[in-house]
Amino acid sequence: MRIQSYLHSILGSFSSRRDSYLPTVKSLNLDRYAGKWYEIARYTLWFEKGMTEVTAEYIIHPNLDYITVINSGIVNGRVKSIEGKAFVCDKRTNSKLKVQFFWPFKSDYWIIALDKDYQWTIVSNKNKSNLWVLSRTPQMSDELLTTLKVQLLEWGFDETKIDMTSQK
Repeated sequence: MRIQSYLHSILGSFSSRRDSYLPTVKSLNLDRYAGKWYEIARYTLWFEKGMTEVTAEYIIHPNLDYITVINSGIVNGRVKSIEGKAFVCDKRTNSKLKVQFFWPFKSDYWIIALDKDYQWTIVSNKNKSNLWVLSRTPQMSDELLTTLKVQLLEWGFDETKIDMTSQK
């Protein structure tokens, strides 16, 4: 129960609306966000089909106007990875970015929920067609995951599209 109360205080500042509105976090410290994240759940996109042990790593470059993004995972027993760039769009909050893996295409990367200690995050886009639940560890407690799923449903995400990512 303690974790639900804690999450309610974090997530409670967001409106629970099922329409097109999707909140982003009020402030994101990019240096704290940098590093390795493990994918816990997702809306599976074509390039992620069959992929397990998915991770995302964010590398800050102080003298550049972008963040390096390295996504990797295992497909058919082989490691696949791709490197891209993330650009901050909302410099006031740092919570809205554009990610580019193939020039000239960029896609929204909105941080819509974030643990105060940067131990988990939820990422989507403005039309809710993408979704990633990420954690600093390969496993997330069932209680926390259930609480996050409840919040996702309140925001209008489709529970039937949420796939769990196999991690070791």
